[in-house]
Amino acid sequence: MLTVALFGCLVTVVSAAGVADVVLSCSLVEEASALGGGAGTGSPFSRTPATLVLKDIPVSSEEDVETLTPFVPPSVPDPAAIMFETKVSSPEIPNAEVLLHADCDDLEVVCEISSYSPRGSSDRPGAHFFMASINVGEADFSSTLILQTLAPAESFMVHPRLDLPLSRAGTLLTEVVFLMFTHTVSIPGSVSGDAHLHCGFLQKDKAPVQEVDVDWRLQHRGRGVRILEAKARSDDLEGGSTVIIKRSNSSIDAAQVVSEGNASLSLSGLKVSDQGTYICSIAVGRFYGQQVVQLRISQPPAVSLSEDSLVQRGSPQTLSCNCRKYFPLDVQMEWSSQSPTDSEPVVLADQGSLSSHQQHGDGTFTLSSRLTVRADVPAGTKITCTVSHSALDSPVSLSVLVQPADTVNYLGILGFLIITGLFFYQFSFFSHRLQVHHIIQCSVMKG
Repeated sequence: MLTVALFGCLVTVVSAAGVADVVLSCSLVEEASALGGGAGTGSPFSRTPATLVLKDIPVSSEEDVETLTPFVPPSVPDPAAIMFETKVSSPEIPNAEVLLHADCDDLEVVCEISSYSPRGSSDRPGAHFFMASINVGEADFSSTLILQTLAPAESFMVHPRLDLPLSRAGTLLTEVVFLMFTHTVSIPGSVSGDAHLHCGFLQKDKAPVQEVDVDWRLQHRGRGVRILEAKARSDDLEGGSTVIIKRSNSSIDAAQVVSEGNASLSLSGLKVSDQGTYICSIAVGRFYGQQVVQLRISQPPAVSLSEDSLVQRGSPQTLSCNCRKYFPLDVQMEWSSQSPTDSEPVVLADQGSLSSHQQHGDGTFTLSSRLTVRADVPAGTKITCTVSHSALDSPVSLSVLVQPADTVNYLGILGFLIITGLFFYQFSFFSHRLQVHHIIQCSVMKG
């Protein structure tokens, strides 16, 4: 795959119209067998450098047009170059502004173009179709464009490899007839939480009455599982739309599928097993396409210590740091101490021992670290367990304080004396009441 960046961040602009043109460096992906090549490469596909010119991308009024560099086609077209030119004003590519400054923002843009075969016969004889996939993972941008070739007003030449007429600028003129996109290329989710996996589509020509097929599948560890499938109709007057749910607590809004082109999937009660690659497949009319969404499940650990404090006993003691119900597996646990004479904590050379990982029924893990605290650790020393995990915004630290034995004994004796004093006080008070009660009874009987 080749990444973006020809001629700078933004290649050309027509500021008066508020639109811009972006040039992307792509790969034309073809079957190697169809080209008579690929032998010995180990790959069934070949990749040839190609260029995609996206014309008429809307530009914000806040855009500084002085920073935009105009794109000028080569004065002498290269007959071997593969350059696709397409207008994206109708339908527009959602969030296309991401592409305007991708290079300057140091974002990797992956662009691949391949031949495409729509379903059924074309209403434009001689038209050819291509599929352009554009992905900017760091910006949650992914779009798949279905391009249909246009006949140039004046053919300059025929491309020797594609066998298609080119414009005088040496470009293959196309238009976007169908596109799929997602705003959630990769999203996080937590155990027992909810997730919304976005998937949408747009068409150049929308039929008055149409049927849309939607299929959501989860691909995880080489296994494909259907999550949900739906068939939505724009004239759903007699219950023509159907939704078949394979994974409980999953849903899709069939009405929004046909009215807004929104085929997003909602999941609730997430489990570790829900993590993986979700494939959204949409078929409407002659066109079909897919978008991929990664769902990453995570759960921060619940951290606890086995003791609230440690008392000097003249012998070594064991202190445990427990991490419960976390995911994914990797977790770091570190012991440190700070004596009254230390200015800052010191990482212990002896990090104790780790238990084996325990996996719960919901897929989360539990791990414990056991530290042996020596008998000669000075009183006032603070012993800390620090836990780091990808689901935590920052490491979690829990500490205990080593207390001197005499202080504890003194407190224990003082507590014993207080309890004993209260007991004798209550006993004396109760005995006094019994004596008074007995005297009163005797007086009444003598009277």
